[in-house]
Amino acid sequence: MFIAGLFMILPFLWMISTSFQTPSEVFTRWLPSKLDWSNHKRIWSGSYNFAPYYINSLKIAVVSTVGAVLLSALAAYGFSRVEFKGRDSLFLIYLSMMMIPPQVIFVPKFIMFNWMNIYNTHWALILPGMFSIFGVFMLRQFFMSVPKEITESAFLDGAGHFRIFARLVLPLAKPALVTFGIIDFSWHWNDYENALVFLTSPELYTIPLGLQNFILENNVDYNGMMAASSAAILPMILIFFIGQKYIIQGISSSAVKG
Repeated sequence: MFIAGLFMILPFLWMISTSFQTPSEVFTRWLPSKLDWSNHKRIWSGSYNFAPYYINSLKIAVVSTVGAVLLSALAAYGFSRVEFKGRDSLFLIYLSMMMIPPQVIFVPKFIMFNWMNIYNTHWALILPGMFSIFGVFMLRQFFMSVPKEITESAFLDGAGHFRIFARLVLPLAKPALVTFGIIDFSWHWNDYENALVFLTSPELYTIPLGLQNFILENNVDYNGMMAASSAAILPMILIFFIGQKYIIQGISSSAVKG
């Protein structure tokens, strides 16, 4: 496991090392002769000005994740605790949508976003990102593991579905919610395809699109690209360390019933 982990982390070590090197050292040595902070300074100023891309990615990822967690939790509660005709069949149909490659619906989404007048806006990424089939499936599996006696006793005391959902189920589902939130945030933070298709204005670009600025006409600015990439992974590392104690607990709890 240590050897496998070392192979996994080597690209990240090369990325950080390259961000402190001079252009002549990129492919000639692993460690920089001296720490060159100029690469990290210039990505936040001058012609690159990486800050707007950072802000755009944070806006899209945070809003999409909050919406996805809330809507997925509501749908998961409905599929696990609300009895209605055809519930299981509807869930299987909904789950089957995971088998459709996202590239297949790019054209229909493009037409729909044009009709809604949200093409080339951040809403073209935020609104679809609020609906997650994986999130509904994951949280439903967790809700199914919650004993029915808890919700049934609440019904006998006069509580409705929304009160049970907010007061009983959500507090119990905290590990699963945090786990899904971290996974969903990473998806939106690293999303390249949707941003490439639905954003055309440079001022709306996210971090994955902003990294294209380092691909010049005749060469690639590896030092600047690696400095920008190092800055881009900081939120992911921070969020992981904050919520790491919930991840294993949330995934294992969501797999109790398959």
